[in-house]
Amino acid sequence: MTDPTESPEPPEIRVDHVGIAVHSVDDAEPLLNLLGAEKLAHEEDPTGAFRWAYYLLGDASRVELIEPVAGEDSFLTDFLAANGPGLHHVTLEVADIDAAIAVLKSEEIRVVDRTDYDDWSEAFVSPGNPTGVLWQLMEYRESFSEGRPAPDRLYLGGGRLGK
Repeated sequence: MTDPTESPEPPEIRVDHVGIAVHSVDDAEPLLNLLGAEKLAHEEDPTGAFRWAYYLLGDASRVELIEPVAGEDSFLTDFLAANGPGLHHVTLEVADIDAAIAVLKSEEIRVVDRTDYDDWSEAFVSPGNPTGVLWQLMEYRESFSEGRPAPDRLYLGGGRLGK
């Protein structure tokens, strides 16, 4: 590791949600309902290869179920074939995705699949890191909340970071 005084400063970061891979949201959702979860959204990924559903648990704790779209091959179908349903990723909301990536790269942590969408930017920390976890870095744009639940229900703490 490099000298911490030489490393870039990390931006504001917080855990946003835990992503769980499932074959079917409809089949998995009853368990979350039993736990008192409230569905906030069920949307298709911009690529059309999978869908996600966000659930609110308690005071802005969130779980995301991700399911493949029938007939579409993707990272998710590969993951489910190899591992079955289960923990897929942990998403960290970051105030500045470029700054977060710079911090990680300064320590030679592998960041992959940076993508910029209209409503958010995302990148992933390879699970080849010392935690063995796939970390998703996500920077929301202001437009993300349009047509979705109110910000106090959509974001942890009631608003996106870096606004």
